[in-house]
Amino acid sequence: MIVVTGATGNIGRPLTRALAAAGEQVTAVSRHPAAVPDGVRHLVADLADPAGLRPALAGAKSLFLLLSGDLHALGAHPAEIIGEAVDSGVRRIVLLSTLGVVTRPFGATRIAMRELEDTVRESGLEWAVLRPGGFASNALWWAESVRERRVVAAPFGDVGVPVVDPADIAAVAAACLLEDRHTGGAYELTGPEVITPRGQTEAVAAALGSPVAFHELTRDEARAAMARSMPAELADDTLDILGNPSPAELRVSPDVERVLGRAPRPFADWAARNVTAFR
Repeated sequence: MIVVTGATGNIGRPLTRALAAAGEQVTAVSRHPAAVPDGVRHLVADLADPAGLRPALAGAKSLFLLLSGDLHALGAHPAEIIGEAVDSGVRRIVLLSTLGVVTRPFGATRIAMRELEDTVRESGLEWAVLRPGGFASNALWWAESVRERRVVAAPFGDVGVPVVDPADIAAVAAACLLEDRHTGGAYELTGPEVITPRGQTEAVAAALGSPVAFHELTRDEARAAMARSMPAELADDTLDILGNPSPAELRVSPDVERVLGRAPRPFADWAARNVTAFR
């Protein structure tokens, strides 16, 4: 059995489907009740209470670990989840980390994530680490304003990064959970090209078939909006990257293609598949 945390999110949903389609027994874990594919077991648990994962981990061979937002906050203790996995007899863990542990290793949230990576490596389990850059699905933050006013409001309109499609992250995660050849791998996951918020706005407009305006937010305005749904430290770290990406953060990684045997999907593909969110 494979346990998928964050199973109702942008990565967990396609990952759960892919594993079930591969004939695996899957336990989908989320904070709230949710629909899951036929044949998939669903359990409600809060990762902030690692002991609450024991029913999900009992009998599991592998774990996909995606931290909820509050576990990125300073003072959180996500390493306890690794201990629960070891004690439950889990043999393999695939951790969703972040590219920032490599490109900005001294940010507070990056230090904490690197420590968690080290805990995974030292656990005695088989492991793989996924380090995605910015997510294409972060554009869903704009969905309400696009639906209501046909406008995208975002900072740093002309500064881009190679955002990655969460479906590609899920596909790489599935490969790492199912294939022994990825054990001990650390994969940097990006999209196929650098794209700015203005470019993303154009892609959303093309998917909709109607114009969408772009309104540039100040950093402070963007931080205030982001801090409503994530720890302030994580919002600051994210804005540092979006506003002034380093050469390493602008690099298009070959790792999606190395694992999947195909190029990563462009943002326009994500926008077309998710256009109903913006209608």
